[in-house]
Amino acid sequence: MPIKFIQLLTSAQRSHKTNVQLGAYMAFVAGAVNAGGFLAIARYTSHMSGIISAIGDDLALNNFISVLGGISLLLSFLFGAATTAILVNWGHRRKIHSEFALPLLVEAILLLVFGLVGANLNIYLPLTVPAIALLLCFVMGLQNAIVTKASRAEIRTTHMTGVITDIGIELGKLIYWNKSQAANVSGYVMANRQKLKTHLFIFGMFLVGGIIGAVSFKRVGYISVVPLSLSLVIIAGLQIYQDIRVAMKNRSS
Repeated sequence: MPIKFIQLLTSAQRSHKTNVQLGAYMAFVAGAVNAGGFLAIARYTSHMSGIISAIGDDLALNNFISVLGGISLLLSFLFGAATTAILVNWGHRRKIHSEFALPLLVEAILLLVFGLVGANLNIYLPLTVPAIALLLCFVMGLQNAIVTKASRAEIRTTHMTGVITDIGIELGKLIYWNKSQAANVSGYVMANRQKLKTHLFIFGMFLVGGIIGAVSFKRVGYISVVPLSLSLVIIAGLQIYQDIRVAMKNRSS
């Protein structure tokens, strides 16, 4: 049963339930990596709004080196998302089961490298800090696109602005006072309770991930990312292993 459950997380055959389950765990990962990454380089890397605003500020202040740095981070996130799109479409065209598992495996490997090598990157900070920032932006772009593609843009996991906005909208609908059917030409205002529960779950997992990521990074450093990476290897690996078995079976027959 656990193996089947894990395989369904990255299955090409999606359902709302599996989208929420995958999205919730990936939100936990994003929260942990984002919080740990901030402690490592004093910069958040999961959302582009702040980075784009910083580019504008630095441009106004004629701080062109920082402008180039911000553009590099933006492009890294963009290339991460593009990489996911390439891998997912490649897998979809070949009708393999692991079209969503492939970019997830790439993320797992990059996080594993970050966790194992990161502790040795403090030798020359002016070079290593930008490198870490670029790596984490790429990973976050990669991950956000995975869940976005898998859920058909129903769920996003690396930034909470849209999630919290949707929570606010549904809460507003929930407490709206409908006087009567006749008083509302367009009918009763009703909250989408399922959507509200989903976004609250995603938000909660991101928050818990951020807390655990910050505490664990503070205590053990970069190595705290390794368990997250290994969990992603398992989630992606089971689906990829299934494709390998099918390919070997077809080749021998």
